[in-house]
Amino acid sequence: MAFKRAAIFAIGVLSPFTSALTIEGMLAAPRRSTANVNPSGKWALFSSTSYNWDTQQSSTTWHLLDVTSGKTKAAPFGSDVSEVVWIGDTDTSILYINGTNDEIAGGVALYTADLGAKKFSPTLVASLEAPFQGLKAVQTKSGDINFVVNALAHWNDGSAYNPELAAVPLTSGTIYDSNYIRHWDTYITSERYAIFSGKLALGKYLGGSHKKQYSLEGELKNLLLGINGTVTRPETPVQPFGDQGDYDLSPDGRTVAFLTKAPELSKANYTASYIYLVPHDGSKAAVPVNGPNTSAPRNAKGASGSPRWSPDGSKLAFVQQDGISYESDRNKLYVAAIDGLKSKVSTVAEDWDSSPSSLQWSPDSKNLWVASELHASTRLFIVPHNAKSSFAPQNFTGPDTTLSDFAVLPNGRALVSASASWTSRIFYIQSPGKDKKVLFTANEVDAELKGLKPESVSNFWVENDDGDPIQTFVFYPTDFDPQKKYPLAFIIHGGPQSSQGDGWSTRWNLRLWAEQGFVVTTVQFTGTPSYSQAFTDKIQNNWGGTPYTDLVKVFEHLKHNVPYGASLRLLFATMAKVNQVAAYATDELWFIEHDANGTVWEDRENYELWDPLSYSHNFKTPQFIIHSDGDYRVSISEGLQTFNILQRLGVPSRFLHFPDETHWITNRHNSLLWHRGIFNWIRYWVGLDEELIQDGVVHQ
Repeated sequence: MAFKRAAIFAIGVLSPFTSALTIEGMLAAPRRSTANVNPSGKWALFSSTSYNWDTQQSSTTWHLLDVTSGKTKAAPFGSDVSEVVWIGDTDTSILYINGTNDEIAGGVALYTADLGAKKFSPTLVASLEAPFQGLKAVQTKSGDINFVVNALAHWNDGSAYNPELAAVPLTSGTIYDSNYIRHWDTYITSERYAIFSGKLALGKYLGGSHKKQYSLEGELKNLLLGINGTVTRPETPVQPFGDQGDYDLSPDGRTVAFLTKAPELSKANYTASYIYLVPHDGSKAAVPVNGPNTSAPRNAKGASGSPRWSPDGSKLAFVQQDGISYESDRNKLYVAAIDGLKSKVSTVAEDWDSSPSSLQWSPDSKNLWVASELHASTRLFIVPHNAKSSFAPQNFTGPDTTLSDFAVLPNGRALVSASASWTSRIFYIQSPGKDKKVLFTANEVDAELKGLKPESVSNFWVENDDGDPIQTFVFYPTDFDPQKKYPLAFIIHGGPQSSQGDGWSTRWNLRLWAEQGFVVTTVQFTGTPSYSQAFTDKIQNNWGGTPYTDLVKVFEHLKHNVPYGASLRLLFATMAKVNQVAAYATDELWFIEHDANGTVWEDRENYELWDPLSYSHNFKTPQFIIHSDGDYRVSISEGLQTFNILQRLGVPSRFLHFPDETHWITNRHNSLLWHRGIFNWIRYWVGLDEELIQDGVVHQ
């Protein structure tokens, strides 16, 4: 996953350009969360974080979206609030996490409030001793609020870990007897994430008020303590990308469903994870829903995800892969009938050749609303909970946006949070057979994005040597004139089993690339998901085979059929891998062993087959290499090897080093340098800039 990205450039007759999006504007523009809708479906909350280049400060505000009219207004709280849950006696009652705690350094606090009240008057209901996050809550029949959160936990007793209060060790050395040593961007310590349950008990009325007071009853309970991790210790959310989507609280508040890595397998060698059920009060140990010795199908051995309770509490839906060491295998839909902690698992729409990523239930508990990628955009589908194997779900949100999240409303429609290359956030209402109702779109509100329009992207298909249709997206600069020629940015996406379509990104914003005066293309070559599972699987042990010929075929099509460019001029690569034999410096060993179809000691020829290092004597194209010290997915040695070889061969080359970044560049000022460096390198080598930037260059 995300092993490398690169771009090659071709050049024809250059045309002047007008930019509708700048680097500074893209990085400073508001970054909005997805919409968090209230129980009636009338209101939704979202946060927005902007950056000021003058003050070098970011600021976060919260907003209320009227789901009927699309109008927004400021919420009565600010950046101290990190998470909000709609819950309580009224339709506008909330429970929220305040990211600071006046009583405990490094802790957080829970507050209740009513957004519909004339005066916003939050009430402190719990002071929590660690930086808990991932709040989910249910109001029980008694009026109490059962909730779950997650935090790092101590390895010895399972209590919550607070880094601000932790003792500082006298030595910096650590000893490992098993993998992982490090994962993506972090060296592994003994602490693991765990979910904790708690109860806010409804007490007496406040003096002179009809409002009752909530208070924390007892201490929070670590719900993972009963799982026997014979090889791998349990962890929820599963790192590094897990969040509160890895667990769910039943509608009656009595049972928690969660996923964790397979306790009997090495997490560095296998992708397997299982769903568990555990009482909210922690009175019994967690019981697996799938995995060995359960009712789940025997073929279901891989990673699980997205456990979701039905509104009536009788069923639990989730996804799971078959492959035990393949992260890009197809997610299949499952529904478990639940009776207490007992479960019976059934497969749903088993033959559907798609890989659902998230799901929600319809209000009547009969249908699953499923987000799944199709042709490089995440879209919505509806699947009956008891759908037969042959059932073929139909997409109803279309290809013009890609979903970030959605909520099923009481009226049977969906509130969708999405993006596209022309807008960083769009909220709209959608249901099958109905026209989309747009409530909000960022490019109509944000000054930084106001010149962006959906007409600036298109796509075409070319048949490859295997007879598979290959889709390519094309992004045009503002005021594009088809009678003129433009530099062609031929972007090669990473992964390699990932897609790059018409979505918004602050790391790889193809609209921003186009606004440099380029026509930008991104090819969904063999191995890209969302076209068929067989198409994705074909990249195994084939990185430099069919995917490469796909790229060549599309490039030749562009060369002879469109006015974009003519010949290859330059290359840049970021976090790229050059030495396949050194692949074992990575973290998730199952990734490279699957894609190379074996281990380096038993199948070395597979690693050498597509090894760029073996072809390094042919390097002639000017290259700009970017790498970071904190990238443990692809070690910085990969970038250094590439640069050193280029320098030794006398090939024009430049190396941009970030000591404090990881596999991705996240600091806005570093991202500004990243973009400026890349675009200047490109413009210099295609003749648009007279010289390379010198700021920050080390003079030898």
